[in-house]
Amino acid sequence: MQLLQQLTQQLGREKVLTGEAVSKRYHHIWQMHLALQAKAVLLPTSTQDVSASLRICHEHGQEVVVHGGLTNLVGATQSTENQVIIATDKLNKIEETDASSRTMTVQAGVILEQIQQAAKEHNLQFPLNFGAKGSAQIGGIIATNAGGLRVLKYGMTRRQILGLEVVLPDGTILSNLKKIIKDNSGYDLKQLFIGSEGTLGLVTRAVLRLNEAPKSRCSAWVGINGYENVIAFLKYMDKELAGTLSAYELIWKDTFEVMTGPTSGTKSPLSLDYQYYVLAESLGSDQARDTAVFQSLLEVALKKGLIQDGVFADNASDLRWFWQIREDVRVLSAIADHDQHFDISLPLPLIGQYVEDARNELRKIPQVKEIFNFGHVADGNIHFIIGKQNDSAELTQSVNEIVYGKIAAVNGSVSAEHGIGLDKKAYLHHSRSTAEINLMKTLKRTIDPKNILNPGRIIDV
Repeated sequence: MQLLQQLTQQLGREKVLTGEAVSKRYHHIWQMHLALQAKAVLLPTSTQDVSASLRICHEHGQEVVVHGGLTNLVGATQSTENQVIIATDKLNKIEETDASSRTMTVQAGVILEQIQQAAKEHNLQFPLNFGAKGSAQIGGIIATNAGGLRVLKYGMTRRQILGLEVVLPDGTILSNLKKIIKDNSGYDLKQLFIGSEGTLGLVTRAVLRLNEAPKSRCSAWVGINGYENVIAFLKYMDKELAGTLSAYELIWKDTFEVMTGPTSGTKSPLSLDYQYYVLAESLGSDQARDTAVFQSLLEVALKKGLIQDGVFADNASDLRWFWQIREDVRVLSAIADHDQHFDISLPLPLIGQYVEDARNELRKIPQVKEIFNFGHVADGNIHFIIGKQNDSAELTQSVNEIVYGKIAAVNGSVSAEHGIGLDKKAYLHHSRSTAEINLMKTLKRTIDPKNILNPGRIIDV
């Protein structure tokens, strides 16, 4: 009670939710029917509010779980009735867009799509893009080092961050909101927090790196038989487009059929006769010229047998249609009951066989009903969505062991972009050595000795 009184006195009653106001909230946008479990929900409106909240919680040894857009897929926002939530909903201001330095300064709760639109108003681009862009908040995106659809060209989130403001578990504020690209003055401390899933500090503000907006956009769906041709077509397009290939998305045949089937609300631009479907995109500077080049490359690829079919798009309507197919993965989740999501990372040449072997093993489990595969193949990131008869711990573990079991043997990763959270913690050793995990624990104990901030995520200390 003393804790809540101190928090209310410091923040104001309107920023501290308890009782029924807590149970009206939820921990994930796909599980809004489940009432949130928490001692209280704090709604800070400034970095100073976050600092005061964490200082008080630190003094009381109170565990804190951070909530952003609630789009995570690794159990990171789950909480208990004894934990306090700090939600970044009200840290939602775009503070500045500086067109000259090509930067944007934002608070942690700003939605990705709002950032994209604000950049567009200045003829600039924030290149991160993924299906949850309408709800994912930039603080959580930074905390998980999110990837998405254009990692091939622009890289992961950490490449888009120039400056960062973070509050440590004891309330200390680390603020380095520089707009400069090159800063070799000692340790680059912001990199500690990008991808740390909120276990080392809570991101409150960031300086984002923007790019000049492209003047042209071309996309094509192609049908391909043979995984070797998926790689051959990637290498061909990447070479011939000379740096303008921005996305290369792969979908397996049975998955594509569902994503363009009756429940999807869309239709396939190609016949359903091929093993693999690839969505390729280029961003350039001259629409007429880039369209001609892209179409010519498709024609040559068809003659060479790299692809079996292709459909091109360069107008807004067709581009929306093409990308809706890829982005709307909830079509798959709606069919896959008790779904498990995976985002493994693999060496490109091994993806086809690894996925096929895993699918064959999964099919041997009678309780496994659906297996969907797709991903950002150009950066080695493949997703599984697996539907099952039930959510039993035994079945879940059996599925996990099949998908993750050979990751270490191929030097892959159990997480390409979703993070570890609570759900993947037991499988971290497939991607990280004992020495690496021990160093992670040392960092956690050093920065958060009371283990109050997002406890249990990634590692146990």
